[in-house]
Amino acid sequence: MDSDVLAAMARWPDVPDAYGWLSLDARGRWRLHPAGDALAGGPGVSISNIGILAFIGRNYAHDEQGRWFFQNGPQRVFVRLDAAPLILRQADAAGTLATHAGQMVSRVDRWALDAEGRLYAATEHGPAMVEDRHLPEVLERMTLASGQPLLDAAPGWLAAPGPEPAASDSILVAYPPLIPATAPLERLRVPASDAFGFVDRPAPRP
Repeated sequence: MDSDVLAAMARWPDVPDAYGWLSLDARGRWRLHPAGDALAGGPGVSISNIGILAFIGRNYAHDEQGRWFFQNGPQRVFVRLDAAPLILRQADAAGTLATHAGQMVSRVDRWALDAEGRLYAATEHGPAMVEDRHLPEVLERMTLASGQPLLDAAPGWLAAPGPEPAASDSILVAYPPLIPATAPLERLRVPASDAFGFVDRPAPRP
């Protein structure tokens, strides 16, 4: 976090948390909710100012409960997550992955595909989802542990995600240059928020 933010937290430790004012959509776009209605599902207003986006990205974190927030000076502004805390994109032609905040990803310990075909990853920065526009290229770069292209020998649940029972729920895949060399790719049978331990709709306690 920024040094001035840390200083503000120390100086004013009792500022109430804020809820309902900020959301992160499935394409990694920050959205402001001037009416405080994020928890009601409103679309909000896209934030486009480069300086503000960089400030939010540098001061974005989570608590021990898996609630993600933007530390705005002394105040925590909890974020509604429309997909995951982090959204992954390919940063270059080599397929290097980066979060929506510009953090380079070097490690993925687990991949998971949900029933709607969304691909999630457990990265060193936290739970993430691959942005839909980058998903085909990411899948094309994946191989089985044997080196065979994943899409050449995809299990049925990968080729056609859906609620039907699957004979196999996990396979080992590689996505160079990530570490470890291979990581499990599984089919999610519970919401991603439960599987990856994040709160998608943080709300104040009653």
